[in-house]
Amino acid sequence: MPRYGQLVMGPAGSGKSTYCSNMFRHCENIRRTIHVVNLDPAAEHFDYPVLAGRYFAQNFDWLQEELDEVEDDYILFDCPGQVELYTHVPVMKQLVEMLHKMDFRICGVFIIDSQFMIEASKFVSGMLTALSTMVNLEIPHVNIMSKLDLLSKKAKKDLERYLEPELPVLLNEEFDDENKSNQKFKKLNASIATMVSNASLFDVKG
Repeated sequence: MPRYGQLVMGPAGSGKSTYCSNMFRHCENIRRTIHVVNLDPAAEHFDYPVLAGRYFAQNFDWLQEELDEVEDDYILFDCPGQVELYTHVPVMKQLVEMLHKMDFRICGVFIIDSQFMIEASKFVSGMLTALSTMVNLEIPHVNIMSKLDLLSKKAKKDLERYLEPELPVLLNEEFDDENKSNQKFKKLNASIATMVSNASLFDVKG
């Protein structure tokens, strides 16, 4: 019988553990049992019951044994915040392959700090990281924007531009002056924006 899970990913401090905590409490309220596996070696404090996997990269066999003992069929994996683990280091890809062999149905949840949504260049940076993760892991994937309550009133008014972004327009606004250092990257940014927009590769939910 298949089991289900989410890989909760994103940069350090983006709100992954908060997301897992709120999901755990929500499931408690609806009387749905889930487990949270924390895979972040830097994490020390939790406000949800946790099955720790501090050295999972070197101990996949141990992690598999631990998961085999969990009877519930839905597990959240609170993942490390080191971005390189999702983009060009193979460890997260190996984890996905192991979970698939264990008959898990896995989706990726990428948490994006709303501070990435206040400048076009920051937004593109966060977007490309999320996109690289999605392409690398090859699993169903959703992007979630966190910490909206921390945005200024002005930033909240501009938020709509980033929820349904027209990337070429956003980037042209930021790089429309005559500064040589800005103009040097204008064509590159325009090419990236056109590629992502035309292929409909990226979306974000608040």
